[in-house]
Amino acid sequence: MHDLNFRDQTFDTLIVGAGSVGMAAGYYLSKAGNKVLLLDADDPPHANGSHHGGTRLIRHAYGEGAAYVPLALRAQQLWLDLEQEAGAKIFERTGIVNIGPQGASFMQEVQRSASEYKLPVEFLDGAEASRRWPAWRLSKEQLVSFEPDAGVLYCEEAVRSYRHLASTLGATLRTNTVITGIEVHGEGSVSVVTNKGERFRGQDLIVCAGKWSPALLQSFGTRIPVTRVRKTFAWFDVAPNLFEPGSFPGFAVASDRGQFYGFPSLDGAGLKVGRHDGGQPVAADASLVPFGQEPTDLSDLEDFLREYLPASGKLRMGKTCEYDVTPDEHFIIDQLPVCPHVYLATGFSGHGFKFASAIGEALAERITQGASRLDISAFSLGRFGGQA
Repeated sequence: MHDLNFRDQTFDTLIVGAGSVGMAAGYYLSKAGNKVLLLDADDPPHANGSHHGGTRLIRHAYGEGAAYVPLALRAQQLWLDLEQEAGAKIFERTGIVNIGPQGASFMQEVQRSASEYKLPVEFLDGAEASRRWPAWRLSKEQLVSFEPDAGVLYCEEAVRSYRHLASTLGATLRTNTVITGIEVHGEGSVSVVTNKGERFRGQDLIVCAGKWSPALLQSFGTRIPVTRVRKTFAWFDVAPNLFEPGSFPGFAVASDRGQFYGFPSLDGAGLKVGRHDGGQPVAADASLVPFGQEPTDLSDLEDFLREYLPASGKLRMGKTCEYDVTPDEHFIIDQLPVCPHVYLATGFSGHGFKFASAIGEALAERITQGASRLDISAFSLGRFGGQA
């Protein structure tokens, strides 16, 4: 991306946090002719945020709420567009199964989403699903949905592609740059100050800095109800021909053991599995304890696999990651009431990456057009009451 010199310090939009949402917003703003500066404390894509780990699922019939479906469908289209524009592999159509007890709220929302938006989703009982995908050991009482058009996103490649395309459109990126202050100049502009003693001014500011967002916005008198949570995921050996794409879709499971997700063995990497709920709250500036040093890191995953996917094998490798979680586990995407030209996108609670393309586009549209094509009012900060 472009380098800065002393005289080139003013931009249309400043973006603090150039991860998944930030990099997507930077691209769509640049595409609209906006002069953009992205600032990140690391060098994206990197392992110190919520976008690392190689892969993410993208589902359309959404068990977390039908309100997400338009966002998911728009995001899917934008990921496919990104593939074409960047000439990179972003999406793998593996299909996805959602699994849960009959009557579970998660599965009811999947059914509602599929019905309301006429999505191509097939519903089976657990016995039928086990016959179709022999790796699974499920009971007839379980409900399984299969969405053939869903699949896997290569998240780090997506961030890298947005970075490259934004650069070609003139966006500027400052890596390894920490923001030490935000200053508002009336209603017309805002500045950020860096740990290198630099000051950059813009007409608008987007803060999508994950775990650092609450601290960055403290000076506005706005409390952002987001908790950083340590999470883990791991890869396991697989039996031949049972876990490859084509014979084993990605999955999301609601069970009495917790909520789990996983991926087929992509390029021989093994079965990737994680637990979505649970985890350990940690301070924003704390180091994450390595995988295996918490008692449940491995046992949660092995217990789940033993019950549901008994043909899986031994642990290959485990990693830590982090979620930035809101009290209701839904996102925060909003303008600050006290300063409407400061935008906030945070609290993605471990299920936000799949939507990053559409959220980035929505933020860009709000800034350049005054409104976004998608209704994102459900993600307002004000729903928490007294936070703004």
